[in-house]
Amino acid sequence: MIAEKLERRDRDLSSLPRRCQNITDMRRQMPEKRWPVSPAEARQLQERLRGRVVTKDKLGVVHEAAGADAHYCAGKVWAAVVVMSLPNLAAVGSALVHRRLTFPYVPGLLSIREAPAIVEALHQLSVRPDVLLVDGHGLAHPRRFGLACHLGLLTDIPTIGVAKSCLVGTYEEPNIERGAWSPLTDRGETIGAVLRTRSAVQPVFVSIGHRISLQTAIDVVLRCTGHFRLPEPIRAADRLSRHHPVRFDRGGE
Repeated sequence: MIAEKLERRDRDLSSLPRRCQNITDMRRQMPEKRWPVSPAEARQLQERLRGRVVTKDKLGVVHEAAGADAHYCAGKVWAAVVVMSLPNLAAVGSALVHRRLTFPYVPGLLSIREAPAIVEALHQLSVRPDVLLVDGHGLAHPRRFGLACHLGLLTDIPTIGVAKSCLVGTYEEPNIERGAWSPLTDRGETIGAVLRTRSAVQPVFVSIGHRISLQTAIDVVLRCTGHFRLPEPIRAADRLSRHHPVRFDRGGE
């Protein structure tokens, strides 16, 4: 019986698109028991992995972009991923998963709370996206290893951090027109871009996650942004992460 189950599992895996197997293999390498259980251990992990982030373009033509976001409710994290085609920004795939929260909220350690669930959601997609946009920071992080960097290393997908507020660094306000940006710097290092995605609207904070340059990250974010401040894949993932049974069972809390 066990042998038959293993054979069936391997047969199902072989039927997946080849690109998705990379996510499957990566997910197997990160069992939950290996995730840090204390803030000190989490910081050590970030320091150990930060040097593996690739800050140059290691991606092809971007036809499909995914957005990832997470929502907390009833002691669980609900993670959503929505894939959209470019340039029309039509949804072509999505996944929603939930996991029990096992790590406390600590500033700078968001990836330990959200990355396991987001990776699981990516694992459920039928097609691997060309790039992943994350509601959070990448290199624009005190230890240069935010959520976008962690997800990029775990999945080997070119990844971009797109945050609504600044976590670390200083900057000057960019010009008011769409596409204007100014460097986000910290201790003499450029760690991101303060990007105006809509004219005369508050900017977003873009940073490298993995396998992409800052200029290409800016270009991709602008391609994924429509009539709103945030990129459409992230906006769609945010809506999906909040659309779950627990929310409705509790009367919309």
